[in-house]
Amino acid sequence: MSDVAIRWMNGEGRLVQAGTDLLADDSLTTAVLLCLFTDRRAEVSDRLPDGGHDRRGWWADSYRDRPVGSRLWLLSREKALPAVLARAEAYAHEALRGLLDAGMISQLHCQASAPLPGWLRLTVRLTFKDGSARPFTFKARLEGM
Repeated sequence: MSDVAIRWMNGEGRLVQAGTDLLADDSLTTAVLLCLFTDRRAEVSDRLPDGGHDRRGWWADSYRDRPVGSRLWLLSREKALPAVLARAEAYAHEALRGLLDAGMISQLHCQASAPLPGWLRLTVRLTFKDGSARPFTFKARLEGM
């Protein structure tokens, strides 16, 4: 299945154009970016960062077995404490689990760390059935610091 191509550069995802059209892509990179950086609907039990009522997400997830995206957006106002890092890992694993279930990868490893105060680093390692692996690293500034 093809998606719109996304190029990740300097901490930002950019849509790729082919002339006046958007380039289609079926690469693993685009799939990972869509899984991690599309806002998944928050669970009823989740505490929303702004204290409001907008649980975000895609309206059509109400009709899907597996919601699209991740709940990483819930961490936007958190501090990089061990419990928050554990939640980041869990949210990333939850978002990427579909790649594992679909047989696109054989193993999934997510690790969150705080390399500097106020920053979150998320390292994702996807292992394929042939044993080869593909690493991804993402950094984000947390507002809670």
